[in-house]
Amino acid sequence: MKNNDILRRIRFVFNLDDSKMMKLCSTKENKVSRAEISDWLKRDDDIGHKEMVDVELSIFLNHFIEEKRGKRDGPAPEPEKRLTNNAVFMKLKIALNLKAEEVIEILELAGFKLGKHELSAFFRKPGHKHFRVCKDQVLRNFLQGMQNKYRKDVDPIAKVTPPSPPPAAYEWKKKPESE
Repeated sequence: MKNNDILRRIRFVFNLDDSKMMKLCSTKENKVSRAEISDWLKRDDDIGHKEMVDVELSIFLNHFIEEKRGKRDGPAPEPEKRLTNNAVFMKLKIALNLKAEEVIEILELAGFKLGKHELSAFFRKPGHKHFRVCKDQVLRNFLQGMQNKYRKDVDPIAKVTPPSPPPAAYEWKKKPESE
């Protein structure tokens, strides 16, 4: 998934305003402006759109973890230069303090079924024999499930509508009532 899409969805799910976004995206050395946030949040086909690089999203996610869970002892974690879907998924899981069962429930809210063993494969180290790459579909469904869980004011994705009844020309002929 694109970093900008991830940022947009997290902002929407947790209803983060511009000042909160500026705080979460900034570091001591580099303050992010409202204009930069605006450019990251624009759609890909918009003229002012600016791609968010992995380091910038990593800074945001690290600060998001601190915001949700509190600052941890020791030095602040270094932002990753290369961010994968697995790392984004892990950071969101940590920020929201979710157990495996809760992650599976969130995925089910988006209509996506995943087993506990399949889920644990996403959180293993890349060299591990059971490691599995997190595809865009899994991360997208997790973000959709988060929206369904945390944004009660927004309707979840519309359910599939049942098929319409056949046209009258295809209905069975009714027997006359006199028979």
